[in-house]
Amino acid sequence: MSNEKIRVGITQGDINGIGYEVIIKTLMDPRMDEMCTSIVYGSPKVAAYHRKALNIENFSFNQIKDASEANPKRPNIVNCMDENVRVELGKSTEYGGQGALLALQAAIADLKAGKIDVLVTAPINKANIQSQSFSFPGHTEFLANEFGVKSALMLMVSDTMKVGVVTGHIPIADVPKNITVDAILNKLRLLNETLIKDFAIRRPRIAVLGLNPHAGDSGVIGNEEETIILPAIKQANEEGIVAMGPYPADGFFGSDRFTRFDAILAMYHDQGLSPFKVINFDTGVNYTAGLPIVRTSPDHGTAYDLAGHNLANPNSFRQAVYLAIDIFRNRQLHKELTSNPLQSVDPETA
Repeated sequence: MSNEKIRVGITQGDINGIGYEVIIKTLMDPRMDEMCTSIVYGSPKVAAYHRKALNIENFSFNQIKDASEANPKRPNIVNCMDENVRVELGKSTEYGGQGALLALQAAIADLKAGKIDVLVTAPINKANIQSQSFSFPGHTEFLANEFGVKSALMLMVSDTMKVGVVTGHIPIADVPKNITVDAILNKLRLLNETLIKDFAIRRPRIAVLGLNPHAGDSGVIGNEEETIILPAIKQANEEGIVAMGPYPADGFFGSDRFTRFDAILAMYHDQGLSPFKVINFDTGVNYTAGLPIVRTSPDHGTAYDLAGHNLANPNSFRQAVYLAIDIFRNRQLHKELTSNPLQSVDPETA
């Protein structure tokens, strides 16, 4: 496996949120320059504005025109915006959305061109980024479209748990009709594959949650568990996927049962993400599984109310960088192992 430093592309996110604060605080750690080559896609002018607002003096970016010019011993920044950009801390603005999209597009272009190895995205505002070029509920769906993937999996990752969801950024009223045997099977396959390939878990154990309270109570509070979820689990088992359930979500997270599994598949966004964030808010990472590239992000949003006050915790963003590096290396190792399987040796000729 290659020992070359991994090139981490970082998008600035919404310029009026805490993106630059958590980016700068993460890259100030000298261990980062030892571990990877960091390239921020954003604006030196905006970065300088945030640095001044946060009163951070002992940090600066190496300004480059192209990722290929990156200095492996310093944090680098590629300008993606014009000089007329305006920062309005704590506000959702058109500039904020434009800046987030321009940085994302530039980073994706370099990712496709092989100029960076992994992508770490700072938080965006899902409303102000909407445009003709971005008509998606979030990063996950946008990236799946960019890389020609029909289905990706939003996976929340921490040291204590990994939580995926069958339905992501959709209204709660639309959840039941999107819970199908095929949808659950698709996510179970993606989850099983990513646990093996990206997290180096040989035979993953996956817990599947129910849709209804008490997992339907044998049909008393709903029958989706018996007619949809259980058949999907059985089919997954027949394919060699170790999936169990469906489990009632409240009791599952309320006890220590979640510690007995390598990952959890929830039916909808808040069912999985609410308990995850209660337990792991400062250290959790959002990983987009099922893509041909590695993309992570912190598990928090733009936090406009904290912008410019030097109160944002960079732990989640730092963990997002660490995880991107780990997954990239795991993928390399998996590729080497599967392309060079151990060959049997004839004892008489050995």
